[in-house]
Amino acid sequence: MHTVYLIDDDESLRKKLNEIFKPDKNFKFKQIKTENIDIALKDIPALIIINEDTITENATEICHKIRDNDDNSITPVIVITSNTTREHRVEILKAAATYFIKNPIDFEYLYYTIQNIINLLYINRKVSPLTNLPGNVQIQAEMKRRLMKKEFFVMLYFDLDNFKAYNDVYGFSNGDEIIKFTARTIIKNVHSKDEDNNFVGHIGGDDFIAIIEDQDYEKICQNIILEFDKNIKKYFSEDDVAKGYLEVPNRKGIIEEFPLTTISVGAVEVEPGRFHNTLEIGEAGAQVKHLSKTIPGSTYVIDRRKK
Repeated sequence: MHTVYLIDDDESLRKKLNEIFKPDKNFKFKQIKTENIDIALKDIPALIIINEDTITENATEICHKIRDNDDNSITPVIVITSNTTREHRVEILKAAATYFIKNPIDFEYLYYTIQNIINLLYINRKVSPLTNLPGNVQIQAEMKRRLMKKEFFVMLYFDLDNFKAYNDVYGFSNGDEIIKFTARTIIKNVHSKDEDNNFVGHIGGDDFIAIIEDQDYEKICQNIILEFDKNIKKYFSEDDVAKGYLEVPNRKGIIEEFPLTTISVGAVEVEPGRFHNTLEIGEAGAQVKHLSKTIPGSTYVIDRRKK
């Protein structure tokens, strides 16, 4: 259900929107009068529409209130107004409104604007909020696109070793910093050339993938490992770096030792005709990444099979 707040002192717009969105049961329009804006901002709607012509407060001031609210700092805002002077439009957009629609309203235009904003939000939710990298939906689409081209490419599967032990000792917040560091390291080396057609995605947690069209992908793997191992120690205390391991109590209270976090890479060469779908590639990737993780330290293993 997509809840849309209408900051509006008149009911006409809400009634009209309910009418045109009647076939779509996923939308709910809730009218908020000017004096209740602060109460309304305690919620996080999918979208806020300000009907400036019916309210006592300036739309620019309301936009600032919305943006100053931590929970709604990124909530999309549409401003509807009959004041269409260039100066007013610029003022509203500077206040971080997302769209500006003139009154009288073209309701077909408003309908598709609302739909497109919600669709864009849905697409953005497929992107990792931690790394801003494409998630599983885009990863699958990109793999399918490459398969259909029937050209050589390489899938790289990345996974961190002993990462759970790190989270147990240092906490999830510090763990997130390692995830972001890993993403930066992969991106920097996968896109090291001025022009490339490579792709990096974040499956989730400490799992990443890259699609490489460069035949020299081994050099990319080597550079990622070198840079990762060089900088990962910054996320550990001096004592743990000196010891070379973490001490983590298990469920029985017995202290276990875990090596410092390393990175494992599984590479799968995708020759034209070898794989019929992305599932088969994923299975090969899981096998070779598992093999890489059985080797101590940061390593990469390659699957060069032709069939």
